[in-house]
Amino acid sequence: MSDSGLEQSSIDNIIYQKPQKKSGITSSGGFKIAMLVVIILLLLIPINMIRSLVMERSQRAGSAEESIMEAWGSQFSLYGPVIRIPVAEEEPFRTVNRAVWITPGDVQITADFSAERKRRGIFSVALFSGNVTLKGSFSLERTISELKSNQTIFPEQAEIIIALASQKGIRRIIKAGWNGNELFFKPGNRNFFAGDVGINALSPLEKNGINTFDIQLAIQGGKSVRILPIGETTLANIKSDWPSPSFQGGSLPASYTLSENGFNADWEISYLSRSIPLVWYSSERGETETKMNFERELFGADFFKPLDHYALNERAVKYAILFLVIPFITLFFLEIFSRKSIHPAQYLLSGLANVIFYLLLLSISEHIPFSFAYLLASAALTCMMALYARSLLNTWAQSAYMALVMALLYLILYLTLNAEDWALLIGSITAFLICAVVMFLTRKLDWNNLNIKGDMPDSPSR
Repeated sequence: MSDSGLEQSSIDNIIYQKPQKKSGITSSGGFKIAMLVVIILLLLIPINMIRSLVMERSQRAGSAEESIMEAWGSQFSLYGPVIRIPVAEEEPFRTVNRAVWITPGDVQITADFSAERKRRGIFSVALFSGNVTLKGSFSLERTISELKSNQTIFPEQAEIIIALASQKGIRRIIKAGWNGNELFFKPGNRNFFAGDVGINALSPLEKNGINTFDIQLAIQGGKSVRILPIGETTLANIKSDWPSPSFQGGSLPASYTLSENGFNADWEISYLSRSIPLVWYSSERGETETKMNFERELFGADFFKPLDHYALNERAVKYAILFLVIPFITLFFLEIFSRKSIHPAQYLLSGLANVIFYLLLLSISEHIPFSFAYLLASAALTCMMALYARSLLNTWAQSAYMALVMALLYLILYLTLNAEDWALLIGSITAFLICAVVMFLTRKLDWNNLNIKGDMPDSPSR
């Protein structure tokens, strides 16, 4: 045989030499399980990075919403109306200027808004505009009867004050009636509420009898509307064409209706159920004698997003550990039962694929509704995992188990995300069933002799 023939024979022997089956600790089932645990722990690093990314995108969306609302009038909050009357109090050797604040008797507040979603790039926020009508009356008789002998009140200098969370919330004053006369409002709230945001008008009071007001404002705002129950009895009605409100605040509506065309809600609040007094005094600089928590008493509605995709993404990432453990367990059992060795690097790739699912879900849900984004991402990952399992295992039937497990996992996760009140129950039942299935499949498995031997190719005939 020539030298070239011997050389070719040596090369063929190297190429077609049947590999020796490895033995020892690296081929044991315990070693493989330890490697899988290490891989899962390593994959928690990108999972935490994606969780941080979800939070960063959510904060960016919040900043975009605030930017849009700031130009529109921010969240609309209405405080008032109240009456401020100067009071002179005689003390030895000096006169102290103070003010008495009077809340109305029965007050009726009617708000009618039309809402729409404004966008800036991929971010959006619910904005609304409409009219708010305030009707009611003030009486000076109780205040005069409670004056001290050294106090003098000046009802002809009384002012009616309406405070707001943002001055941009007022588009215009449609009408402002006071005892049949027209009021002239100017900016400022005389420190009735924090800052000077609001409007006030000179409104001389009749000492005897009832002083009535009828004020209508064209307003605008975003995300929420809040009203302070300032009257002895506050009757409020809020309606809008927004179909998914969330009623919030110190008082919930006495009655409401919801439909696809919007909502209509009514409140009835007595002064007995709130912590705001009917009358209080303040210094000349506006400092009150008692601390009053106006924020706690506000009521109203949020123009709520039915599905906040950032909140859903954040909740989905919390279940990421299941999407690492369960596919690994599935591959591990398929590896045992098929006697087909799977390398730890291949486990790592399958784990990375499940991590990428959350990145896909986040990026797609920013452009299309969350349900469709979830369907696309879960279908893509299920198909990819099934095809990858087929390349690792012997038959399509074995890879179909992987597809079935992934499909069930994504279905359970979707049900959990959309049933917040039942999330704990669904999660605990799922964990119980998974544990039961694993125990059933491994009931006869000899864990003491769990050596995974892969199929090796025979030497081909030449």
